[in-house]
This record gives sequence, C-alpha cells and structure tokens, in this order.
Amino acid sequence: MTKKTNIKFPLISNNLPLDLVNTEVVSYGKRHNLLKSKEDLLEWLRLMGKGTPFFNQLTLKKAQDELTTVMVEKILELRSTLRENFEKIADGEEPGEFFITFLEKKIELAPFTYKILDTKLARIPIGNIDDAIISLIAYDGLSLIYTKKINLIKRCANEECVLLFIDNTGRRKWCSMKICGNREKVSRHLKKT
Repeated sequence: MTKKTNIKFPLISNNLPLDLVNTEVVSYGKRHNLLKSKEDLLEWLRLMGKGTPFFNQLTLKKAQDELTTVMVEKILELRSTLRENFEKIADGEEPGEFFITFLEKKIELAPFTYKILDTKLARIPIGNIDDAIISLIAYDGLSLIYTKKINLIKRCANEECVLLFIDNTGRRKWCSMKICGNREKVSRHLKKT
C-alpha cells in the first residue's frame, strides 16, 4: 500500500530510508532540504510513527526532549549516504560492500530488542535516541538489500525530480501521480491544444 503524499513530506515509498531520502526535493529547478530544524525532524518522525511502532508517543516525547541540532546533522549525513547509494542502485549498480557495512555499523550502535507495541511486534533499538532512530532507518535499508527489493528502486521519470520509489509492478514511471505524473499529463494536454 502506498502512503498518501503529505503536503510537506512526499511520503511515496512506504519505506523509512527512502522516505528519508525523499525529504530533499526539487522545486522550481532548485533543491530544497525539508529537514532544516529539530521541529522539521520531529514532524517527519511523527509521520513515520504511523507505520513504525517504535516511534510511539513515548519515543517521540523522548526525541522531543533530547533532540539536538547534532541529531539533525547526523540524519542529514545518513540521508546523503543513502541517496548516493540508492541513486547508484536505481541506475543499475548492485549494492556495494561499503554500503552494506555502513548500514550494519549504524545498527550496531543501537542493536534491537523486541516488544509488543500498538498490537504489533516492534523492533526497539537499545541506545540513545539519536542512534536508535538511525538504527531503525539503517535496518530498513539493510532489509531492502536482503529481500532484493532494493533492485526495485527507481528514479522518477521527470528528469528534474529527485524522488525515489520502489516499483513493485515494473510499470511505475512517476514518483507520484499527484506530483510529477499529473504535471506530465497537463504538459501533454497543453501541447495538444
């Protein structure tokens, strides 16, 4: 099931690391970072919490109390590495050993225990909140590699768009019909008339 496109964050992939990468967008030909502040990061975490039991109210409260600008910087560094590797994979490269080791080391900083939260079995990273959040994102990235779903990562057909998504059908072209697909339809219609 695909998440609905959020007004601020284009949640189009239903995957933590890809949704993190997609917090960097292009608008009017210019790249924009949607995670500029602690408040932006908390808002993104709240949205991610709808599908990730660990990001429940207690965790979000802890994040709100302990979040620093250093955490935002760590998340942006993680996003940069994820983007670089996901784009290579979308262009046909296999996930490199460096990328796998990078993700494994992020998980080692906050390994998991398990609890039932919100009637779901949840992975609970053990460690400070910074490492815990990064560990969950890295785990989902490593899971993409393990399940081979990483080979389904695609770039949007709009050359100006930087959003990435998982193409489960093999036919998807656009990051979202509401974002780029609709623009293309309007553009084609205008060319016809």
